[in-house]
Amino acid sequence: MFKDRLEAGHLLSDKLKKYRNSNGVVLAVPRGGVPVASVIAKELSLPIELVLTKKIGHPNNKEYAIGAASLTDYFVIPHENIPEKYVEDELKNIRVRLHEMQQLFMGNKPPVNIKGKIVILVDDGVATGNTLLGTIRVLKKNSPKKIIIAVPVASESAIKKLSAEADEIVTNLIPKEFYGVGAFYENFEQLEDEEVLTYLYASKKLSTASNKNV
Repeated sequence: MFKDRLEAGHLLSDKLKKYRNSNGVVLAVPRGGVPVASVIAKELSLPIELVLTKKIGHPNNKEYAIGAASLTDYFVIPHENIPEKYVEDELKNIRVRLHEMQQLFMGNKPPVNIKGKIVILVDDGVATGNTLLGTIRVLKKNSPKKIIIAVPVASESAIKKLSAEADEIVTNLIPKEFYGVGAFYENFEQLEDEEVLTYLYASKKLSTASNKNV
């Protein structure tokens, strides 16, 4: 059980020390992954960015991910009886939301170029793994050197699924019985936009100060 996302970030950082000051970037899954990632970025002296992807939900159950989309790419796990028109419409809707998120959290700054970089993909936990699976496959199209998934807690099924795609998975807890990510936090309140911006601003300000001192 974690006190909150910040404590979870500190515990994960201890397992990621070998990547300190590497040619890497911490990519946070908004919104819950941002506090966890902000701690990791600080402890490893790495820049932090948001990973602007969203899951493509199944037409009969939007919470069940059949793939993921970014502003420029997408990946869909083949499923029967899902019309191509449905996927096209979902892509349009998702990219509208992603553009809104980009403007809100990043302004006019383009997404970070991850080519040749070590990518540490951070969320506050993983249940099914389908969303991260799609995200990884989208990220791979940009030729990163390595993709590491860093999550405080994950289900056994998600670990098995993601191990086939990620170069490394770092986690603190893989419970035998999984009741949802929030069950493993004392404080699991949803973050507001202002809180996300605060974490990002503080992390980027710290990163800028560190670069000036190099």
